Amino acid sequence: MEKDCRIGLVQMESRVGDTEYNFKNIASLAMLAKKQDISILCFPECVLDGYSPQDAAEIGNTIDSLWINRLKECSEDLGMTLLVGMVEKRPDSNKPFISQVILSPSEDPKVYRKVHLGRSELDYFTPGDSFPVFSAHGATFAVGICWDWHFPETAAIYSLKGAEILFAPHASPMVAGDRKQIWLRYLGARAYDNSVYLGACNLMGSNGRSKEFSGGALVIGPKGDLFDQSQMSKEGILAATLSADRINHIRRPERSSMRDSFFLADRRKELYHELIELDVMTK
Repeated sequence: MEKDCRIGLVQMESRVGDTEYNFKNIASLAMLAKKQDISILCFPECVLDGYSPQDAAEIGNTIDSLWINRLKECSEDLGMTLLVGMVEKRPDSNKPFISQVILSPSEDPKVYRKVHLGRSELDYFTPGDSFPVFSAHGATFAVGICWDWHFPETAAIYSLKGAEILFAPHASPMVAGDRKQIWLRYLGARAYDNSVYLGACNLMGSNGRSKEFSGGALVIGPKGDLFDQSQMSKEGILAATLSADRINHIRRPERSSMRDSFFLADRRKELYHELIELDVMTK
């Protein structure tokens, strides 16, 4: 990292198909983030259009839509990078992508498309097929959406590509349980094993249809340490300043102790062919 980076993780409500309402909330929270000197602000999965697989074919926007253009203007005006979840329409299919659009000042919109779809999403969405890495405000970062983070390979690929910060936007419903407690079972390992900062956030409240979301936001350091865990009971932002010196020290070529090891530098990739050759064993 070129310098310390201040990030924000948003928990907020999003109504299915009510893009104008959602946009106003996004813009309002972005202005609040500006007052907190946040450089990169991450919103939850599908926050612009609402999360409801059964309604996916009827809602959503394209990357060049009016709403994305307005969010781009917001990014320009605030001098901030916005990571906004959306249902991304496809011209050739009624099965859209679950996407996170990356909007940085003076740059064209970029996008990450969710690679690992949950089983309840497979009939309604199209999976993405790449792991892009982005740069802004002196930091290199990447996005994985919700179910993506149950696959350790996602974080490893991003770290090997140079990502220093991983963002994990979610749309996890109440029925899944306390999202913050569940995250702590595996997201800490993703950060620790790959020497990355990791920030997660979730939708909260009702989607205006049949789902209720539990909220949640947290930031984890490159040794799996918990920076902060949001106890917000309403919409808001969890902010954290990420130290450049800390991650640069861990990732330097020479290492003096196990405490500061960048584990991926010592992997034995010539032995890992079984990882992609083996399938799940069934009885």
